Amino acid sequence: MLAEYFPVLLFLVVATIIGVALIAIGNVLGPRRPDREKASAYECGFEAFEDSRLRFDVRYYLIAILFIIFDLEIAFVFPWATVFSSLGLVGFVEMGLFLGLLVLGFAYVWKKGALEWE
Repeated sequence: MLAEYFPVLLFLVVATIIGVALIAIGNVLGPRRPDREKASAYECGFEAFEDSRLRFDVRYYLIAILFIIFDLEIAFVFPWATVFSSLGLVGFVEMGLFLGLLVLGFAYVWKKGALEWE
């Protein structure tokens, strides 16, 4: 029974060797020309003008969480689309309810002003 897992073990060993070899080759052969400009702090093309521990507005996190939620919800549509023809009317109705709830949630978030950035 363990012989059946040998290809998986071989794959993991080869992948590890290739990964470590590529990192080692990059470290050995890669150019190293440090200068003051490369070592300086970089923030969107500007000099750092405030403390790096500056608190972000809560709305930033809210937008990020909403993006993740709606992005993951839409990811459920792709598997459904691949088997759409075999699901029939029941699958169509269930996905319609799912998308309806998604749109309802989006409308609620929009109405509450969570997407407004002042």
